[in-house]
Amino acid sequence: MNWRTHTDYRVYLVTDRDLCLGRSLEDVTLAAVRGGAGAVQLREKHASSREFLALAKALVSRLQPLGVPVIVNDRADIALAAGAAGLHVGQSDLPPEDARRLMGPDAIVGLSVETREELLDAERFDIDYVGLSPIFATPTKTDTLEPWGLDGLRWARAHSPLRLVAIGGVHGDNAADVVEAGAHSLAVVSEICSSPDPENAARRLLAAFR
Repeated sequence: MNWRTHTDYRVYLVTDRDLCLGRSLEDVTLAAVRGGAGAVQLREKHASSREFLALAKALVSRLQPLGVPVIVNDRADIALAAGAAGLHVGQSDLPPEDARRLMGPDAIVGLSVETREELLDAERFDIDYVGLSPIFATPTKTDTLEPWGLDGLRWARAHSPLRLVAIGGVHGDNAADVVEAGAHSLAVVSEICSSPDPENAARRLLAAFR
């Protein structure tokens, strides 16, 4: 499948096993997909390579037959070995042009951007979206720069042709405002992973696009 043309990015789950309230990552993720999550980024900062790969293979086997891509954070080797649909890189990770070369022309490649300069520079790469971070201050990611805010998001939409995936402090109560300000996609971590009802949490986010 060409994931670049067949992905619904509106609700984008970024995983965090530590926030899943003791539930399995697979169960939480499948519930979110039932609620409308159309893309899942597997983010594992502390797992061993073998554990990361096992998680990636498990999610790929369950999600990609449902038409939901698994996008691996940082690790091209894990993404390729697991048959994942894509790779997400940050500013200090594998350069986007190398990520594209390794992953191939049909894979999803995403790039994190935290400043206006990084956003404008991203236009020169063959990528599918930028993760605009953080929109609001968030406890799940503390090593980021000044939040974009809604005004910054409006600026990004006006000045960049790229798909904007908004992440950082996004939740059900502000989702509609984030979409109105220009986000093409709502990326969340704790809003779904720590929800007692991940399916309903995803459904509520999806409703922001209606």
